[in-house]
Amino acid sequence: MTKKIGILTSGGDCAGLNAVLRAVTFRAIRGYGWKVYGIHQGSHGLLERPVHVTELKIETFTAGLMRFGGTILGTTNRGNPFSYPVGDDRQDRSDEIVEGFHMLGLDALIGIGGDGSMAILRRLCEKGNINFIGIPKTIDNDIGLTEKSVGFMTAVDIATEALDRLQPTAASHDRVMILEVMGRDAGHIALNAGIAGGADVILIPEIPYNMDIVVHKLKEVTKREKNFALMVVAEAVLDENGRNLTIADVKGKRRYGGIGHYMAERIQEMVGAETRFTVLGHVQRGCQPNAEDRILASSFGVYAVDLIAEGKFNRMVAWHNRQVVDVDLADAVSSYQAVDPNSTLVQTARGLGICLGDK
Repeated sequence: MTKKIGILTSGGDCAGLNAVLRAVTFRAIRGYGWKVYGIHQGSHGLLERPVHVTELKIETFTAGLMRFGGTILGTTNRGNPFSYPVGDDRQDRSDEIVEGFHMLGLDALIGIGGDGSMAILRRLCEKGNINFIGIPKTIDNDIGLTEKSVGFMTAVDIATEALDRLQPTAASHDRVMILEVMGRDAGHIALNAGIAGGADVILIPEIPYNMDIVVHKLKEVTKREKNFALMVVAEAVLDENGRNLTIADVKGKRRYGGIGHYMAERIQEMVGAETRFTVLGHVQRGCQPNAEDRILASSFGVYAVDLIAEGKFNRMVAWHNRQVVDVDLADAVSSYQAVDPNSTLVQTARGLGICLGDK
């Protein structure tokens, strides 16, 4: 009997999602003769009646969709089905999602998500006795038990390119240029891009900083080494009083934002150098995936389908020691992966003379 599998993208978008969809579709159809159904808007597509799905076929991807950013299925990072907003109230709509899945007669579900959405999908699948495989994607690269997540390296490329573009202006105007990057509570993007882009200072939430040390480094660089300085700061870095800086969207929901502006004002005051800041924001998410993310996405997609064929469920595919492996989904969700202050990349930054704000 032909298997029918569903696939959805959940949480924030990133580069490489369409490459995962393509890989799952190609492997399922060409390798096993199965049918693949794409569920729209994450698990929210299973709330609709009729359920909002599209059958994915080989022809779906002939237009080069693997090269496109975003996701053709749509996604959402709002509306936890266990506490779903309905007017001014919240309701548990998880039973409706489980019902929607079983209405489709699917044999398994592949969910592409970050740690938050993966945890929700795991709960849903446990409740509904749904065969589930997870594929990690997040520009934050903070999912446990995998060295890489889909979307991360493209985000690093974009941040590095931004530093490359800021450097000539910094040199032309004798400025300190500050780049604020995403990463939520993890500093992986800031650390990687800062090293690749030749930053003089990198601030990440995992390493507390002393403003006097940062100022000393910038003064030293601009007076003794060159006429400008580059600094990268992760969005979750605290201000000097230990507070998270956040901004509110039009609906009043708060998110990280403002540390770049804060640092620019303090540094201009304390260093005496003309200082500018750039907030990269969602430019890091919605772009064409680089080669590394396309390859990772393709490897994850193929492996996920093979796990279904083997009857192995409640697993997450992961990258480890230059190959794809599978790990226990519960362990992956519970193993948050921030930057290790003693990691190779941190030691590399220090070895290059980059200031991390602590010494």
